[in-house]
Amino acid sequence: MKAIVVTDQAAGTAGMTLVERPEPQAAINDVLVQVHASGFVPTELTWPSTWTDRLGRDRTPSIPGHELAGVVTALGYGTTGLSVGQRVFGLADWYRDGTLAEYVAIEARNLAPLPGDVDFTAGASLPISGLTAWQGLFQHGRLQAGQSVLAHGAAGAVGSTVTQLAREAGAYVIGTGRGADRQTVLDFGAKEFVDLENDVLEDVGRVDLVFDVIGGDIGKRSARLIRTGGTLVSIVGPTEARPAAGLAVDFVVESDRAQLNEIVQRVRDGRLRTNIGNVSTLDDAVAALNPTARIKGKTIIRIRP
Repeated sequence: MKAIVVTDQAAGTAGMTLVERPEPQAAINDVLVQVHASGFVPTELTWPSTWTDRLGRDRTPSIPGHELAGVVTALGYGTTGLSVGQRVFGLADWYRDGTLAEYVAIEARNLAPLPGDVDFTAGASLPISGLTAWQGLFQHGRLQAGQSVLAHGAAGAVGSTVTQLAREAGAYVIGTGRGADRQTVLDFGAKEFVDLENDVLEDVGRVDLVFDVIGGDIGKRSARLIRTGGTLVSIVGPTEARPAAGLAVDFVVESDRAQLNEIVQRVRDGRLRTNIGNVSTLDDAVAALNPTARIKGKTIIRIRP
């Protein structure tokens, strides 16, 4: 099968190559999925799990990509809950070969059914951004209707999903980003926009929840905006500063079938819009994942036309 592989961490996305690899086999509780579309997060190439297994042993050449939509073609021993020919989408294990390939072996529990009225490109764009937003807001942030949310990077794949889910849950959303992102962020449902390059972040006042996808100085300043009992949620590692009278939570997203079902239902009925900036083929994936200009939204690789 054709697949993108990486062998050199220092090379980053420039070190990606398109090669022929053996088709994977479905292990116990796995399914084999013919991948139709794959998502990719550039920070994957900084994660230890891309380069080593759970025991710290080198596992290169490894196949990156962890989001997928496709069709089940085989079941591993003991696998239940899915069937051959079923359309699925989900989030692959961090420590296993990923989804920038024609086939992937993946635990069945990491997948959810993809309804026939949601195309594979949209399906592949949902798992990381959707699950990250859902878990950060509702599991870790314990968001309630009527609360205020400061969503950093609100024009990006994660931030735009945070904005939409928080607004639907009845929160007042303030989005941040670059000045050029203002209208995009407001269109996704934010009530206010903060240009991080030209506006004063502290002018937003106190908020109940900050969803931080940036870290660094912005993360530290955001901690001071949390009102009593509020939460700073980070997906960029442990926070350097903690709220004086609130919680700080950092987490790594996990696959969850029930949450995937909730997310895709919102896409079906129009409550949630995907944020796809570029779609490319597997043959052109190396170039697409090494853009020369900033791409708004998520890049999706169509494995099958």
